[in-house]
Amino acid sequence: MSVSVTRRNFVGAVAVAGSLPLSPAGAQSPLAAEAAEWPRLRPATIYKLYIGRSGATTNPRTGSRVQYLTWGAEEIAKMDNHLRGLETKLGDVRFVGGETIPPADVEQVAAKAASADGLLLVWLSGHGGDYATLEKLSFGLDKPAVSFFQPFSGHGWMWHQQWKNRRVLLLSTTGLHELDEAVRLLRVPAMMKQTRILAIDGPRGTKAACAPAEVKKKLGADLVTIKNDRILEIAKSIDPAAAEEEAEQYWIKPAIGILEPKRQEIVDSVRYYQAVKKLMIAENARAVCSAACMGEPRACLTFSKLNDLGLAGACEGDIDSTLTMLLFGYAFRAPGFITDPVVDESKNAVVQFHCTSFTQRPGGNRMPFLIRNQTDSGGGVALQVQWEVGEPVTMAKLVNLDTMLAVPGKITETGVSPLACRTQFTQSVRDARSLFLNWGAGAIVPPDAPGDLSQYAGAMPMLHRSVFYGDHVRGLKRLGDLMGFRVIEEDLAT
Repeated sequence: MSVSVTRRNFVGAVAVAGSLPLSPAGAQSPLAAEAAEWPRLRPATIYKLYIGRSGATTNPRTGSRVQYLTWGAEEIAKMDNHLRGLETKLGDVRFVGGETIPPADVEQVAAKAASADGLLLVWLSGHGGDYATLEKLSFGLDKPAVSFFQPFSGHGWMWHQQWKNRRVLLLSTTGLHELDEAVRLLRVPAMMKQTRILAIDGPRGTKAACAPAEVKKKLGADLVTIKNDRILEIAKSIDPAAAEEEAEQYWIKPAIGILEPKRQEIVDSVRYYQAVKKLMIAENARAVCSAACMGEPRACLTFSKLNDLGLAGACEGDIDSTLTMLLFGYAFRAPGFITDPVVDESKNAVVQFHCTSFTQRPGGNRMPFLIRNQTDSGGGVALQVQWEVGEPVTMAKLVNLDTMLAVPGKITETGVSPLACRTQFTQSVRDARSLFLNWGAGAIVPPDAPGDLSQYAGAMPMLHRSVFYGDHVRGLKRLGDLMGFRVIEEDLAT
């Protein structure tokens, strides 16, 4: 039930609300049902191959006979069974192939694997096969690959570093959980190739990210510009009763309270969201960024709802953050929150704040929230969301399509400063001084840049970051191996 809450007693209200039973976003939840209204992506097709040799052979240099340790059909059967289980668990990946090299012919296998989205190379115990032969197979196909090398699979691991500059994730481990993580990441390029992004009144950000041809070439996604007038026209056709019902059930009832906005303003914001949703479904789009979000009605609530649904909604036309949120969503199933961060050296921290936070944690409860106006303008409808103190988070941003900035930490406190946007929390960092002095790590604006920085797309790329629950730095580095971007830990940059 919604109650009236003043600024003075907000913190107390949040503490009480944190214990209220909020419905999780389970498979049968209304939120999941709404997300299913968007066209589904096809599963990523991964071509699996087994690499190994058994029996005796002759060393061509010495003429001596070499007896390799044997591997049996049971090892392959065990892995096939594990991968079938992983297909079921993920629900959006399909394994094909399954030949063993040798004896399978490399060229014939390469022809079969050419249409797959990615490759999974599993090195069998005993001996890992012919490294030179694999060169022709695995990376002449120009597709991302995972090499799962199990210790005691021969001596070929010594040469695997030769693959570091290709789109391959190299693993040397007995842990099947690491294989599972790698497969989750291997899905991402296939999903990005099926992704359409709508930039309302055009994208803003780094030069490469604003170029549709470059986005397509580097990440596979389609970037399309549309006019906000088109959405406003659709909004006129939205059933007022439907907007009223969603406003009541999804926002007003679950809210801790409502401060500035009037009920009709909330309904109008929902009507705009429903228009955006209708257009996204018609255009088969999974993300939207808007340079018109400060118009009437403001789009803060729209972005919060899209991110609740596991899609991507980004304010101020920020295409770099849009791409970042898409990558995190596909790789880690983590929604993002675009922020305007500031560094506080005294706390060795960065303070995150903005007006478009999501409220729904995947597989968990909705976070407590107040319905507020937008801070800068004093109008519209935005959310003041209570993030969870003590939880690990990652601040990140993909810039210029080739560099991911990343800073891990934990939420240490939340705040209600009148100087900041509505949702506010403090994230610990490892070296706040380094983060402050090396903001952007030279990846957005070169250290020797001239005084006129307009060629670097203004303040947008430097200012915004996105924040996600969880420590994802290791996963980002592995995703970068697969997709061809580098990762810089911004608070450790020198």
